[in-house]
Amino acid sequence: MAQRTAKQLPVRGAELGAGAPFHPRLGDLALDLAKGGRIGVVVALPSDSSASYQLRPPGGGEDWRANSDGTTLRPVPVPVTHATPMQRDVIYDHRAQQAALPMTVHYEDGGTCETLLILTPGQVEVYYAQLGKLIEARESAREHER
Repeated sequence: MAQRTAKQLPVRGAELGAGAPFHPRLGDLALDLAKGGRIGVVVALPSDSSASYQLRPPGGGEDWRANSDGTTLRPVPVPVTHATPMQRDVIYDHRAQQAALPMTVHYEDGGTCETLLILTPGQVEVYYAQLGKLIEARESAREHER
């Protein structure tokens, strides 16, 4: 799969738990689990003079501090705008009883990533019928235009 090109990485979950700490850069958006999932812009990094990250709400407001180890910070997920099928063959795995359709996911910030849409045999049959109806509707609309 291709590497994600979105500027922010997706967050695994908003629960406080063991995981790799997130060390944001100046100007990054960060979700602070210690503040109930509050989102802020990193306006100061831990340094010799400051033992914590300083965050500010994106629209302005009162700053707050987060631990310098980054254990309570998580990246802010970039919203998905849409997904499109890729120009590649669909793969059917008989052993797993599933089909894999290569897709491109598009993000609000212009980034993309490649992934697979996994379908069960039942889902493949449902989409086969639905796509068949779409094709018929398109052909019918074309005939009416003539």
